[in-house]
Amino acid sequence: MNWRHILRPGHEPTRWTRPLQVLTAVCAVVFTIGTILNLFVMTPDVIEHTMRLAGMSAAEAANAASGTFYTVGLVIGILYIIGNALGVLALRGRAWIFWLAIGVNLTQGLGLLGVIPPEVFQAVEAKHGTIGLLPTLIVDGGGLILAVVLIASFLRFRTTWARKKQKG
Repeated sequence: MNWRHILRPGHEPTRWTRPLQVLTAVCAVVFTIGTILNLFVMTPDVIEHTMRLAGMSAAEAANAASGTFYTVGLVIGILYIIGNALGVLALRGRAWIFWLAIGVNLTQGLGLLGVIPPEVFQAVEAKHGTIGLLPTLIVDGGGLILAVVLIASFLRFRTTWARKKQKG
């Protein structure tokens, strides 16, 4: 295979380069689908229930769920869909995609580390059952794992996509 179109001058692939790119692209497809599903899970009534669990009055929770909070959540979800979808470009081997994949997946992974309040998970489970939690668990958990793998590869090879500097 001719790798010249994906390499910076002075870098060559290792045996990990292509598997890392394929892993990132496959995860991008899965996480894009999961994020789309999440938009269907996070309905205004789930947001309202979340706000009630967090201590808001019924009127405050209804206002938050139908107003700016829902719209901002929708916009953020759409941005994550775009960010995840761009991850399929990992197959092209561009450095900016590597860094984008780390940024998108690391920030998604933070959801499971406490950025998403526990009330959200409680409200989703109450409305949709345990299956409603799967998109978030897969996208956020998988995103965190992928981000760690990408960061580890960068620390090991000191370049994007597990490449190595050419000798000489």
